[in-house]
Amino acid sequence: MAVDGTIGSVAAAPEKGAAQLRVSLPEEVRHASRALGGSRWRTELSVPSIRCGGCIQRIEQALAGLEGVESARANLSAKRVDVVWRGEEVPALERTLAQLGYPAHLQEPRDGETDKTLSRLVRALAVAGFAAGNIMLFSVSVWSGADGEARDLFHWISAMVALPALLYAGQVFFRSAAQALRHGRTNMDVPISIGVCLAFALSLYETVDGGGHVYFEAPMMLLFFLLVGRTLEHLMREKARQAVSGLAKLVPRVARVVDPGGACRAIPLAEVVPGMSILVSAGERVPVDGRVTSGVSDVDRALVTGESLPQQARSGSAVQAGTLNLTAPLTIEATAAERDSFLAEIIHLMERAESARPSYRRIADRAARLYAPVVHGAALAGFAGWMAFVGDLHQAVVVAVAVLIITCPCALALAAPMVQIVAARRSFEQGIVVKDGIALERLAEADTVVFDKTGTLTLGQPTLRNSASVSPQHLALAAAMSAHSQHPLARALAASAMGATKPAAAFDSLEEVAGSGLEAVLSGDRYRLGRAAWALEGAPQSPAAAALDGTMTETVLSKNGAPLEVFQFDDPLRPGAKEAVAALKAQGLEVRLLSGDRPAPAYRVASALGIGLVQSEMLPSDKVAIIERLSGQGRRVLFVGDGLNDAPALTAAEVSMAPGSAADIGRSAASLVFLGESLLAVPRSIELARRADRLVRQNFALALLYNAVALPLAILGFVTPLIAAVAMSSSSIIVVANALRLNQSKQRENLRNRERDRSIEIDRPNLQASG
Repeated sequence: MAVDGTIGSVAAAPEKGAAQLRVSLPEEVRHASRALGGSRWRTELSVPSIRCGGCIQRIEQALAGLEGVESARANLSAKRVDVVWRGEEVPALERTLAQLGYPAHLQEPRDGETDKTLSRLVRALAVAGFAAGNIMLFSVSVWSGADGEARDLFHWISAMVALPALLYAGQVFFRSAAQALRHGRTNMDVPISIGVCLAFALSLYETVDGGGHVYFEAPMMLLFFLLVGRTLEHLMREKARQAVSGLAKLVPRVARVVDPGGACRAIPLAEVVPGMSILVSAGERVPVDGRVTSGVSDVDRALVTGESLPQQARSGSAVQAGTLNLTAPLTIEATAAERDSFLAEIIHLMERAESARPSYRRIADRAARLYAPVVHGAALAGFAGWMAFVGDLHQAVVVAVAVLIITCPCALALAAPMVQIVAARRSFEQGIVVKDGIALERLAEADTVVFDKTGTLTLGQPTLRNSASVSPQHLALAAAMSAHSQHPLARALAASAMGATKPAAAFDSLEEVAGSGLEAVLSGDRYRLGRAAWALEGAPQSPAAAALDGTMTETVLSKNGAPLEVFQFDDPLRPGAKEAVAALKAQGLEVRLLSGDRPAPAYRVASALGIGLVQSEMLPSDKVAIIERLSGQGRRVLFVGDGLNDAPALTAAEVSMAPGSAADIGRSAASLVFLGESLLAVPRSIELARRADRLVRQNFALALLYNAVALPLAILGFVTPLIAAVAMSSSSIIVVANALRLNQSKQRENLRNRERDRSIEIDRPNLQASG
């Protein structure tokens, strides 16, 4: 289904005097969408009227049913829908949402936008609190003995205070309920609105009739406590999004592009395309991902690596959007557009953290959907029962109103999302980006951790191990040859020879032989740098040459086939690797190592870290097979890896993690991404997930216990509408407060982590290979 070429309009959110909402043209939608390759696109829509889990389900189902739409994921906190679609025709996304009762528009930057929702909630809360307080004062006068005309006067004054306050403060719920009913559906605001209106109508009837049972304070107290809970929820969601908005503000609004003629001009960041030359002055942040073409400077990459020490950037160095250029101007060549940058990807991953719904949250959503018929049925049963056995119409209506008010499922609906929001923010503060809520739930259940070696347990950055024993002249010669290659060992050699004396003469010729090494001719002599078998080709076997194993961790420099030098390399362990493995064992998890490397390096790393279950020379398909076998045995596997060859294993595991330095496909396949270098992020994320899981269970228990006690009391007539209002709102506040416990005692937790890191003793069991 495609949008036609005309500009249509649909009714906007049902606000008084609201303008008509314009539907974007297909060209506008495509231009605002991100190309994913293979005729696939991602479109982000802002949907301000998303209110609850039921809204999310309806939106996702409607969009997923459109032709060409592969997936649709709604975000309650951001009030945004992320749609992935395929094909040449643009699906009618906005029109479909408008017909469903959720007006939408293309997502625009939020910079400088005031929080209108919070302002509206605070004003409504103030009005409800003012009215509730004053009506309570009048009620005290009645309870103190006012009778007759004085009592009726206080009731009329209470009605005059309550009516305008109810109309203003209650619009937060009335509008949402009216919109839902207009489109043939219900939400949690429908029974709230019914209960509030019934309580006011009953009190007004009693006032007109001169009766003594008036509950004007009940609807106002209900609105006040509901607005307290809704304001707290909104503040929590906005607080969770502060990290996202803070990241977005790290990128400048414009980029200074250097034209081929040398002229410099500023253009909007959205107009930057790969290949453009961009000037980044000292003190400025890098606008897009790029590669340095000229200049040498120190760059603060704490955003990417988590390390506070600046790193040097020179010609050929990669820089990421949002990193800070500290000391000197740099000219970079853009390698990605703004929306494809590393920072944009991290922001997108964080925004997805609330979009997926783990099983707990799906249970809460289903319970909320069942709420309306169950509660309305209970209220009707209470009304019918009191009428049948007592015959008191007034008391029957009071019971029905109390049932509607006290059983609002706000606490149940907030049980999982609140913990999830706090956990996602707490995780980011620890340098871990959670891509979806399901990841936290699965991480809490993990009992086996499988590590890749290169780039995960190690940094994947070879360093020269025997630099102290090699000849400086030979090192300088090898480094001069290595400068013409991008091979990791060649780059390590070039880096090791920084400041060493370079050969006086340029090479007569230099050629890189794929899979073997570099061959250069200098003053008639042929030099080779690479594998031993190739570098020493044609030379008589010497004892030193025979001892070489011909691996890529030993590189030989030869002259006319005779060995000159042997360079040995090591891949250093990732910071925190030893402590992380020990902490995982202390948490009761089994730790394994699956490596595609040869047995010797794999077992050497395993021995250093105390990992007893090791398998080497693993192909990507082998890793997947082992993970599937472990899953078949009932194990919950966490796979930690990076790189292209780990993507299948990252996808096959129950839950997965990748470092921020991983290849793009590795970060995309992983469930969580840790931005720093330290591997301690793995045990700390598991600890956080387990704490979050406990809090979710506690919240569900609190919500269910509350309803189990409150509903019978309300039906039996022991609860007035006022008490019902206080009890219902208090249950929501308790659930939110319990979720906030996840964010408590940060200093004590950090101190405990530091003490644990210092005190861990590494157990080194005998290594055993597992089949």
